[in-house]
Amino acid sequence: MKRARPFLSLVGAAGAATSAFSTLKSARGKNDKLALANAAASILVAITGAALAARDLRKGGKA
Repeated sequence: MKRARPFLSLVGAAGAATSAFSTLKSARGKNDKLALANAAASILVAITGAALAARDLRKGGKA
């Protein structure tokens, strides 16, 4: 299970990024500054999550 966790984290980060970009597109169309800020923060969270998962994969699951 420890080996599957980084892969599941990558899938979660990809899903979060997809949702964030969808929100970004919608917010830009409505010119909603608060939704734009939320989408930008969500994109950063997805990038961070993917980086953490990639690091975990490189280290072989050793923290």
